[in-house]
Amino acid sequence: MPMQLLVNIDHIATLRNARGEGYPVPAQAAQICEKAGAAGIVFHLRGDRRHIMDHDLSELKESVQGVLDFEMAATEEMIALLHQVQPNICTLVPEGREELTTEGGLHLAAVFEDFKTRVFPAIRNGAAGSKVEISLFVDPNPDDIQGAIELGSDAIELHTGTYANASTPSAAQAELDRLATAAKMAHAAGLKVNAGHGLNQKNLTPFLRAVPHLADISIGHALISEAVFHGLANTVQAYMTIIEQVKEEQR
Repeated sequence: MPMQLLVNIDHIATLRNARGEGYPVPAQAAQICEKAGAAGIVFHLRGDRRHIMDHDLSELKESVQGVLDFEMAATEEMIALLHQVQPNICTLVPEGREELTTEGGLHLAAVFEDFKTRVFPAIRNGAAGSKVEISLFVDPNPDDIQGAIELGSDAIELHTGTYANASTPSAAQAELDRLATAAKMAHAAGLKVNAGHGLNQKNLTPFLRAVPHLADISIGHALISEAVFHGLANTVQAYMTIIEQVKEEQR
């Protein structure tokens, strides 16, 4: 599957909620992103509803023409909403009430039995079960990749935050090596390899060049921040240009 850009529009909702007004509308932002070339949209409905709200779900489902990726904690509430929305992908993520953003991947050893006996059956056996792709947001650790394989996940999303926040070139390279190894392991087992967290126009090209088998690249905060100055469509197109350039290099 070729690399493609998915835009996380959570922080369009953050801006809306800052004043309690009805704008900007996440679904409208999603339409602009897709028209500019994005292959789809990511949203994270958190338990505390700090950005995306329940009413956004039906609006996004109706307006998004490409891939719709529902990031969610593995709670009964979110699984029920997943079956109502029936997105293309559900990405299961850890969620802490005090964190500003998702701070790392799932620790699969800790949640493996719960995912095996409760979460995966609840998703697979519900209304969205045969239609939704399950992806697990994980750090690039062999044990977590193996856990995703054993659970029968359709995909993983590699947590790229450690790479993005690396303080030295050597630290960044070490994390790229870990990401590449994890991507190869997941791909060899038949899992789709997605990635995201902390990626921006500066660090995206080295990442795409170093890590093989990438499919969906999820970018949110940096893209929305840059859009304040350059416009949403222009910024999406700038990221698309980076992705297309690397794809051309790899042909």
